Amino acid sequence: MNELILAKNITKVYKSGQSEVVALRNVDLEVGKGDFLGIFGPSGSGKSTLLHILGTLDKPTKGEIFIMGVNPLNLSDAELSKFRNKKIGFVFQFHHLLRDFTALENVMLPMTVNGIPNARERAVELLREVGLEHRLNHYPDELSGGENQRVAIARALANDP
Repeated sequence: MNELILAKNITKVYKSGQSEVVALRNVDLEVGKGDFLGIFGPSGSGKSTLLHILGTLDKPTKGEIFIMGVNPLNLSDAELSKFRNKKIGFVFQFHHLLRDFTALENVMLPMTVNGIPNARERAVELLREVGLEHRLNHYPDELSGGENQRVAIARALANDP
């Protein structure tokens, strides 16, 4: 398997009482190394559901997923948490930065949790790459929305997913 992400026949059905909403129906997707992918569609078309499933935050009702050859649906909760932490980087629409931590500390946190050496140096470099080297010691409330989003991007890349 050469794909970074392979999704086969992904279906997601949400149930509420007697009613069902089919968010995804038989979706197939292959993403290879170096591919650039955009997912577009109107509200309610299943974009977020697909991304939550591919990011292992949700499970499909039916289908298989392989991320770097691993089927995360077969992992225990502890194994899945470890896999997600080391292999997947998330940038959420709402960035979820820790308000009591500076930009630098927010980016360092995932590396510190994983015992990665030189976390500070790597965090400084990542923030430099997103154009925030001059805002290292600012708190989220002191940054613009776009700056907070760039801190979140740097944090998502911290563990080199």
